Amino acid sequence: SCRSGGGGGCAGAVAADCTVPRQVAVWRGSRSGVGSDGYRFSMDITSASTIVLQALTQATSQDTVVLKPAEEQLKQWETHPGFYSVLLNIFTNHTLDVNVRWLAVLYFKNGIDRYWRRISPHALAEDEKASLRAGLIANFNEPVNQIATQIGVLIAKVARLDCPRQWPELIPTLLESVKVQDYLRQHRALLTFYHVTKTLASKRLAVDKRLFQDLASGIYNFACSLWNHHTDTFLHQICTGEADAIKSLERTLLSLKVLRKLTVHGFVEPHKNLEVMGFLNSIFERLKQFLECSRRVSAENTCREKLEKTIILFTKVLLDFLDYHPFSFITLIQRSLEFAVSYVFTSAGEGVTFERFIVQCMNLIKMIVKNDAYKPAKTTEESKPETLEAHKIKISFFNYPTLTEICRRLVSHYFLLTPEELAMWEEDPEGFAVEETGGDSWKYSLRPCTEVLFLDIFHEYSQTLAPVLLEMVQTLHGPTNVEDSVGLLVKDAVYNAIGLAAYELFDNVDFDQWFKSQLLAELHVSHIRYKLIRRRVIWLIGQWISVKFKSELRPMLYEAILNLMQDQDLVVRIETATTLKLAVDDFEFRTEQFVLYLESIFSLLFQLLQQATECDTKMHVLHVISCVIERVGVQIRPHVGCLVQYLPLLWKQSEDHNMLRCAILTTLIHLVQGLGAESKNLYPFLLPVIQLSTDVSQLPHVYLLEDGLELWLVTLENSPSITPELLRVFQNMSALLELSSENVRTCFKIIN
Repeated sequence: SCRSGGGGGCAGAVAADCTVPRQVAVWRGSRSGVGSDGYRFSMDITSASTIVLQALTQATSQDTVVLKPAEEQLKQWETHPGFYSVLLNIFTNHTLDVNVRWLAVLYFKNGIDRYWRRISPHALAEDEKASLRAGLIANFNEPVNQIATQIGVLIAKVARLDCPRQWPELIPTLLESVKVQDYLRQHRALLTFYHVTKTLASKRLAVDKRLFQDLASGIYNFACSLWNHHTDTFLHQICTGEADAIKSLERTLLSLKVLRKLTVHGFVEPHKNLEVMGFLNSIFERLKQFLECSRRVSAENTCREKLEKTIILFTKVLLDFLDYHPFSFITLIQRSLEFAVSYVFTSAGEGVTFERFIVQCMNLIKMIVKNDAYKPAKTTEESKPETLEAHKIKISFFNYPTLTEICRRLVSHYFLLTPEELAMWEEDPEGFAVEETGGDSWKYSLRPCTEVLFLDIFHEYSQTLAPVLLEMVQTLHGPTNVEDSVGLLVKDAVYNAIGLAAYELFDNVDFDQWFKSQLLAELHVSHIRYKLIRRRVIWLIGQWISVKFKSELRPMLYEAILNLMQDQDLVVRIETATTLKLAVDDFEFRTEQFVLYLESIFSLLFQLLQQATECDTKMHVLHVISCVIERVGVQIRPHVGCLVQYLPLLWKQSEDHNMLRCAILTTLIHLVQGLGAESKNLYPFLLPVIQLSTDVSQLPHVYLLEDGLELWLVTLENSPSITPELLRVFQNMSALLELSSENVRTCFKIIN
């Protein structure tokens, strides 16, 4: 195995028998040029190679007695003249051990970061850098894939600093090498070409952007021809069943990766370049060819994985181009929408689409629908002509039949719980109930992607779609037969849509009446198969609470929550707790309505906290408990006995789970505020928790400090008197003030 460490990068080791006199004789001095005896040192490359090879070999050892001294020795050599020339000789020698060569590449790569710039301490000499640059591109014949990738990355790192001024021959050499007939050399050159292009495209200074644009305009035609050649070769070979198809596909993928960077980052006004727009328009036809090809390629075929990667890469080119050049994308809007809607919402996609591709297509539709560049201002005069043109294309495309079909298909097909999700509900109910679908998960996961697309389209075209959705709801009047598994799934999906679109449906749905006449009754259907609907209805109510839900209906809701907190299904109980939090946290929450149910509900919440086995679930329930305590204030006092007894045990159990401990701290903050002066009874547990959370010498303080300080402050504010135990916690304060972080204000409040 390969080992890394020492000096911030990979550092290797020399064995104890590699004595100092021999090292000094072969390779003395540092890159400053003059040693302590006043002489300039040089090195014998051949002799040094032997020693460095020995050190690298020992640095791959699993024995720390051998490993550590070798790492120290290699760390010292990092600043010696010629060290990187030796590393180059070692990792380009294919007869040596792979682990040793791998380590040599990593040392070289990390050395570029530290010593390649002229202004770096112990910077490499210009003549050695010139020699290294020539050596790096002398042969593209590395046989080991992982090492070839690392060499490509390190060449790109050098290119970032030296290309094109100090390394004008790099790009011409790569372009010549990708033309050769030898597969290995061609592939390795293409791999390097991709990494170089990717790195140069990422530079953000204006002068660097101009240089990349010059490069792109000079090689774009060649890159397109190269990609077309490899693509045609692959499609022919896969149809005729040739074994070399996988090799052609790899080259297709790499050349497409190069084109993606050139297309997206290489042109200021790409729509004015015929080659760029020609390539982008050709993507749709190529995608169809590859999707049809995937129909014939089985899951066991060696090409399958890379085939899907290539299909996804095509969609990434379109998404990136839309993101960076929305106005240049206008001429592609119609084709993009036709293509994506056809494959995702019609029978055209049957048998050829796969989940990641569907997600990408949906994201493409979403980005066009939501794009601010395509939304006209309030008056035509204030809008750009391009914006008006894009808006016109969207209006033309999203007509009533198209919108209706998209909406119906999203709800009745993509919103349905899958067999995998239903299996997860049974096998891992906590994982199912608290599955994270926030943040950017819509970019990669199908369910959040479909829901976000539905929301965006519904928001944009609510007048057209609201009647469609209401019609779907009206067909589901009354409880569904528990034997009708499809009917239950459809109802779950439609209710999901009504919940997601709650704000848009404010004027269209009399939710209070629906709650009384149907939803409440569905919550009382106790059959095990009806748990899908019980869980979905209580979730749906949670979505509508802040939108339209009369205050006088709250007691009926609390009764339902009390009932469902005792449901036989854990997922239903967790979802009910979530809706409870939304109800309690709402602007129209009234304590006097809730207090009648407080004791029973709080007891059931505590039971749920104990029943949960996963940290995420316990955190989730603790947040609900915290919210309840915060909203009812002092009225919580008679009901917290069991929780107060349980929290020390939970704190101890969560020693390795700092996020759970954060949730406990938040609960304690609200608990102390609710108990007031009575919180002094908690001091035996409370003060050690504050002590640990605010001790900067303890590692957990990184996670716990902010909440720990808040707990410290509210403990003092609610303390009837200052006790010696409270004063002892102040030992942490001087170190906290030295941190001079954003928590200083809280520290001063504590001191005051």
